[in-house]
Amino acid sequence: MPYPDKLLAEDEEVVRHLHPHWTTLARPVAVLLLVVGGTSFGAALVPAGPSQGAVRAVLAGLALLVLVVAVLRPVLRWRTTHHVITTHRVLLREGVLARRGRDIALSRIADVSFRQTLGQRLVRSGTLTIETLGDGGTTVLERVPDSDGVQQLLVALVAEDADRRGGSGAPPQQGWDDAGWDDVGWTPAGWTTEQGTTRL
Repeated sequence: MPYPDKLLAEDEEVVRHLHPHWTTLARPVAVLLLVVGGTSFGAALVPAGPSQGAVRAVLAGLALLVLVVAVLRPVLRWRTTHHVITTHRVLLREGVLARRGRDIALSRIADVSFRQTLGQRLVRSGTLTIETLGDGGTTVLERVPDSDGVQQLLVALVAEDADRRGGSGAPPQQGWDDAGWDDVGWTPAGWTTEQGTTRL
């Protein structure tokens, strides 16, 4: 699904729109298979009798509760977590009911690096670290798909942004919120930005 245009400036374009790597869903899928299989097996073992229907209903209710907590909630969290790279900034959004987000202007990015374990290399995942100038601190994005490619893309975009600003003489650009206002000094609840580390 494309990122909403209302969150972008007039001359801004989305370059990549990412969700966390699909391995984030491995545990919920495993739980789904175990719960459905275990519940079906348990329901088949319930002896015939007047209480058979009630026992099976209890098993189904317990299974539904587990599925909501251990499957539906993680899937919704994955689906509503956005890592969006545009020609001007990096937008980070997450949360189902309570939302939080952060915008990092390309002009404020000082360094971008990635880290992969052997297992992550096999599935093309990894951890991306974005260091920003000033009080922005460090932002760590975990389980990023194609983390090495994203790192190279950000480095190239930062260089292009610096060349564009050097040619136009425009001052460094600060981050924006959804309405397009400057976010300097703005810290969402639960985030640490003063020379700290933000993890998503």
